[in-house]
Amino acid sequence: MIPSPLPAQPSRLPSQTEENYLKAIYKLAEDAPDAAGVSTNRIAAALDTRAASVTDMLRRLADKGLLAYERYRGVQLTPEGKRLALLTIRKHRLWEVFLVQQLGFNWDEVHEVAEELEHVQSPLLMRRLDAFLGHPALDPHGDPIPAEDGAMRRPTHRLLADLVAGERGTLVAVKDTTAPFLQYLDKVGLQLGALVEVLDKVTYDNSFEIRVNAERTALISAEVSCNLFVTE
Repeated sequence: MIPSPLPAQPSRLPSQTEENYLKAIYKLAEDAPDAAGVSTNRIAAALDTRAASVTDMLRRLADKGLLAYERYRGVQLTPEGKRLALLTIRKHRLWEVFLVQQLGFNWDEVHEVAEELEHVQSPLLMRRLDAFLGHPALDPHGDPIPAEDGAMRRPTHRLLADLVAGERGTLVAVKDTTAPFLQYLDKVGLQLGALVEVLDKVTYDNSFEIRVNAERTALISAEVSCNLFVTE
């Protein structure tokens, strides 16, 4: 059993592995907001590691006061754990903006590079990077960038999968940010800012026939439509 966290104490900066765990737990909790906690098995699957290794790390993070564990209910980040997770996410997304805007990376190329850069421990560097980029609100995939204090403006949007024939919306974010998915979107012309009109929804498999930017038509699967966010 993972012990309850000790009162938060000043400690050394988290390691890269610890930051990865905190970020993963935060995102898993965000994906299932009604769940009491995040299970060890879900964390292991997200990080592609063994459950035993996860348990050891969770114990370490609990000892540092970064998460709380309740048997049969999973883990929850403490306020300090959440702060560090959001800080890592902030760094990751700012670096993605920099890579796309300043170095000419495509949106499917930035994730792995940003995974490395997000562990740079320099608040001054990140403040200056944020200012240099003009304080962006969103990363290249449409995800909101947390402020330095952890505040995050969540845009209002809906899944393309929830639209019906005749409705349209502007593509503003993608849920799946893996390179193969983003490369597929490039191939069918579905980039952020694209105007998408639903022409038909196929009853058999819930696939969609869509028109992109009032020019080209495409047939996308139900799975693809569940990974695209649009606004009116």
